[in-house]
Amino acid sequence: MRAGELAAVRVRLEEFACEVFAPLVRRDQREKGLLYVRGLLLDGRRKSMQPMAERLGVDHQQLQQFMTSSTWPVEDVRARLAWRAVAAVRPEVWVVDDTGFPKDGTASPGVARQYSGTLGKVGNCQIGVSVHAASDTASCPLSWRLFLPAAWDEPEAAARRKACRIPATVRHRPKWQLALDMLDELAGIGLRPAALVADTGYGANADFRHGLEDRGLAYVLQAKAEMTAHGEDAVPYQPAYGGLGPRPLPRYRTRPLSLHDHVLAAGRRAGRTLTWRKGSKAAMSSHFVLLRVRLAGRRPKPAADGMIPLTWLIAQWPDGEAEPVKYWISNLPADIPAKDLVRLAKTRWRIEHDYRELKTVLGLDHFEGRSFAGWHRHVTLVTAAHLFLTEQRRTPKAPARA
Repeated sequence: MRAGELAAVRVRLEEFACEVFAPLVRRDQREKGLLYVRGLLLDGRRKSMQPMAERLGVDHQQLQQFMTSSTWPVEDVRARLAWRAVAAVRPEVWVVDDTGFPKDGTASPGVARQYSGTLGKVGNCQIGVSVHAASDTASCPLSWRLFLPAAWDEPEAAARRKACRIPATVRHRPKWQLALDMLDELAGIGLRPAALVADTGYGANADFRHGLEDRGLAYVLQAKAEMTAHGEDAVPYQPAYGGLGPRPLPRYRTRPLSLHDHVLAAGRRAGRTLTWRKGSKAAMSSHFVLLRVRLAGRRPKPAADGMIPLTWLIAQWPDGEAEPVKYWISNLPADIPAKDLVRLAKTRWRIEHDYRELKTVLGLDHFEGRSFAGWHRHVTLVTAAHLFLTEQRRTPKAPARA
């Protein structure tokens, strides 16, 4: 936003900041929170502390002290933002994803040579895992976690951990577990998704799927073609008991097929053309095959009778393609309309819109501090700026531009 545009919404921004920074007991901390968000909203190529301070006309030490050494509860601010985001977005789904923050050196917390979808390759970067509320018309982050690679738990990383002030209780956790941690934190403040969507990095992970099921959460997750499943009609058999030791568990005699083979066996004629949303130029539609299967793999989770629950398999098979190009799996009810199932699966596109605006407009990846707490504070305040813009766009007389 230009200075004039920001001035035009000053009262709204101050009211917004008064509510979200209410957990900060000190007045100067609340003022610094508002100041930082103003700096993020103002136009400028870099949104690190020194350039923002110059545009704001303040000493950058004020911002640095607020972000790195001041004590304020980022969790409480994050909770208020999450509640407000859900009210503004009115989400149909929550989206779990992760994004890369390229770095030049090795001192930033969590930095390592690792694969980043942002880079499309292995590079020197940090990885942030996020949960977003999303609908077809709006989306906003709800929570963030910095991924700490296993190398940061090694004795050789002790000096770097100390320099970054990483708490001793914070250790390496897989990205899928960080996602579950955030879902638990959000559930703890009374927020739960109607359904959760994620890409194959999460959908192909049985532990993540079981974690969602254990929490009673519905999901539509992108899957890999090579994942295996039994057919809808497959049933387990009970081996005879020999009289010694524990009774054998029911098991399936049939060999599971890949999701790819299940769809090929059904054939493209078993599908239909479905529209999931209206694009800027035309309706977004494609051909889909929907089947009911029982997921197999190394860690299936059968019921007491050995029966693996039925799962939706959704395959996108566009015209002119010899085979499907994308797959999803879902534990949503059997009677859900096919068009709704596809629409929910496709809602994940909003996450790319979020990341693009968070990075190119609001400086999500511009934080240059080396504090673990500072990173989480920065992404939380960037989320606040993004939510403020989202609210302005959804207000009919909002003067703010995207």
